[in-house]
Amino acid sequence: MSDQPQKSMIPNPGEPVIPFINWGGMRALYVKEVRRFFKVQLQTIWAPAFTTLLYLLIFIVALGGEGRQVMGHPFANFVAPGLIVMGMMNAAYANASFSLLVGKMQGTIIDYLMPPLSTGEMLAALVGASVTRALLVGVALWIAMLFWPGVHVMPVHIGAVLWFGLMGAMLLSLVGVLTSIWAEKFDHNAAIQNFVVGPLSLLSGTFYSIDRLHGVFQTLSHLNPFFYVISGFRYGFLGISDSPVLIGALGLLAVNLILIWVNYIALDRGWKIKS
Repeated sequence: MSDQPQKSMIPNPGEPVIPFINWGGMRALYVKEVRRFFKVQLQTIWAPAFTTLLYLLIFIVALGGEGRQVMGHPFANFVAPGLIVMGMMNAAYANASFSLLVGKMQGTIIDYLMPPLSTGEMLAALVGASVTRALLVGVALWIAMLFWPGVHVMPVHIGAVLWFGLMGAMLLSLVGVLTSIWAEKFDHNAAIQNFVVGPLSLLSGTFYSIDRLHGVFQTLSHLNPFFYVISGFRYGFLGISDSPVLIGALGLLAVNLILIWVNYIALDRGWKIKS
């Protein structure tokens, strides 16, 4: 009789032990990824924040003199929100593009494939950790800029700040995961960073208004998803935007959903991971 309760707890053959979502496993992978970058936080959080602050200093000194204004706001106030979200996006990409790639390079990719995690759970944990790193960098930058002389970074539309910050971090996290799936060595990762992410970041309208550009370049800017992240995030702080905010918000959501689908298919088929 004493053995009966123990036998009843044993699942029948073929009956799933984890019927819906493996919250415990997903949390474990998320915590692992967060601890990985937090162990070297001087490099992963504070160094990007410091570099971005140097950008702010250089551009204010070089371009912000003589009371220069852009779209009716002092140049320092105009450029600060873009620098915050650009730092967040670069941090998200750096984190996401490293996880699976280093596993392939060191032969430890099996640690990601063996646990009882579905494709969606693994993708959610990897993206969630990268977004966490991006948010930490963004908060560090925002706090530093609060005390920066001549810079005003108090949000006026907190919803826009949260939405576009999250969409931007997710965008680069998903691009980073896809890069880490595709890349076979660190040179491949660096190539995407240098020839795709870097140029799109610098040509996103962070340091200028696209209204000053020639018509062709304005059109090209409107095809750059980074532009909508920068413009929408700036709208959250200044209340102005050089793009339709609602279109940008919905467009970024659509792009992220497409990237989620592409990443899911690549992970589920084990493209360049299981072969």
